[in-house]
Amino acid sequence: MNFPKISIVTPSYNQGQFLEQTILSVLGQSYPNLEYLIYDGGSNDDSVAIIKKHEQHLTYWESKKDKGQSDAINKGFARATGDILMWLNSDDILMPNMLQYIAKQFIEKGDGIYFGNCIHFEESVTGVSTYGSDVVDRYKTLTLDLAAIIIQPSSFWSRKVWENNGILDENFHFGFDWEWFLRAKKNNIEFFALHQPLSIYRIHEAHKSGVGGTKRQDELLKIYELYSPKYAPLYRLIRSENLDVSTIERTIYLLHRVFSKTEFSKGHFLKLMKRNKYKSFTVAEINAIRGML
Repeated sequence: MNFPKISIVTPSYNQGQFLEQTILSVLGQSYPNLEYLIYDGGSNDDSVAIIKKHEQHLTYWESKKDKGQSDAINKGFARATGDILMWLNSDDILMPNMLQYIAKQFIEKGDGIYFGNCIHFEESVTGVSTYGSDVVDRYKTLTLDLAAIIIQPSSFWSRKVWENNGILDENFHFGFDWEWFLRAKKNNIEFFALHQPLSIYRIHEAHKSGVGGTKRQDELLKIYELYSPKYAPLYRLIRSENLDVSTIERTIYLLHRVFSKTEFSKGHFLKLMKRNKYKSFTVAEINAIRGML
């Protein structure tokens, strides 16, 4: 097999407690044509010591202040020379033998964006939980402009795609990956959905998506307005909902959950209790948007 070069960029900042696991998940692939670059934003924890421990196996690394995660990734891809590209955040982990698998897909199918399933690994004060995803099924039933159905650490693309689609938009700090994928869809770039779980996506108390608050929601709304004017109004509606429902509403919801013979989700509840407000949208659309908050 003629192994195409794969370039992986890891952006990092003060993620020393996770960084080595990320590095080892890449180096442990034993892929014969790997280019691995780490861009640390000037961490003041033990990140640099961890990087130096493995620097003989790295193509390039630096530790200096940057303008944020998307800036670090763009700098990495500007230096990268691979046929296939991806970035792996410093709290995520590649599944074993994934680079061989992606290389085979690329050889067979050619240029495009490849994305697969992943295992979610959630850490909290109450313990650890894991659950899988089925992005292939979601890709068949939902649209990318409705929800960010591609899980970033389980995505790869060819160099030609990167060159045609352009760099990450550094004006976005929370949804820049979704914006980039939406831009690719608009540019008619081909997407390949893969059943294979490609990565472990770590969720923890300092996870950026979980601590973004209103800034993240403002940014996602802007992306909806840019690429999905159909669903921007729904995102505004869901975002404005008062989560403190009345006792009567809560009772109705629980009774339906207990006695209904069919599924009764929060989307069903909103369609039932606020019919006029949500009459233009399906239950599936409402539930998908709720998942974006």
